[in-house]
Amino acid sequence: MKSLDREKVKSSFASYTDDYNSKDPKIKLKIDHTYRVAALCERIAMTVPGVDTDLSWLSGMLHDIGRFEQVKRYNTFKDSESVDHASFGADLLFKENLLSSFGDYENIEKDILEVAIRNHNKFIIDKDVPPEYQPYCNILRDADKIDILRVNIDTPPEEIYNVSTEELLRSEVTEAVKKGFLEGHAILRSERKTAADILVGHVSMIQELVYPESTLIVKEQGYIEKLLEFRSENEDTMKWFEVMKKTLRERGFLR
Repeated sequence: MKSLDREKVKSSFASYTDDYNSKDPKIKLKIDHTYRVAALCERIAMTVPGVDTDLSWLSGMLHDIGRFEQVKRYNTFKDSESVDHASFGADLLFKENLLSSFGDYENIEKDILEVAIRNHNKFIIDKDVPPEYQPYCNILRDADKIDILRVNIDTPPEEIYNVSTEELLRSEVTEAVKKGFLEGHAILRSERKTAADILVGHVSMIQELVYPESTLIVKEQGYIEKLLEFRSENEDTMKWFEVMKKTLRERGFLR
């Protein structure tokens, strides 16, 4: 990639998000999330041979651009109740030419960015993604998962999961979610039936991190330990959280 004007990208991003209500907690959450994901992309990319660090950083800055219009139109982050935010954002950038406001890029750079953004929220990366594009997809997906853990700590879970405190504290973890966790992969949203399922699903994401640097960051931040401190009023849920702690420690995800 030719010299990237990061200040222009940041300025353009700020101008774009200024058109939305920055006092809305949902909007502010995604603005802050964007900058953190971009920084994480850069750090992870520096450890991956052959990857353009600037391009990875840029993918982080642009990956959630669809979230702002999603909130404005639908007042929700739930893709199932609105639009697929990754595809929506990619359409804004590459079909409606929003990308031009962030700078001029080569066709190969546009292609990599579009593929990474469209795949960042998918359960698995599209099988047709070219091998040379896959590291950019994996870096962005790792960075996004890492920061989602932070959001779970910084934001009340009731707000994220759209449930009452009583429901959260009394909810159980369903067998399908337990099975997915023990198998070591992320949990499909359609399989998450309870508030506790959502929490377990977020914890389970770390088991699919691709790069050693990503796992190192998770350990440094300590967010998994904090999520596992959840004190449920459901006895079975509390027992399950002990199982998760033991499993993640054995698998090398806990300090």
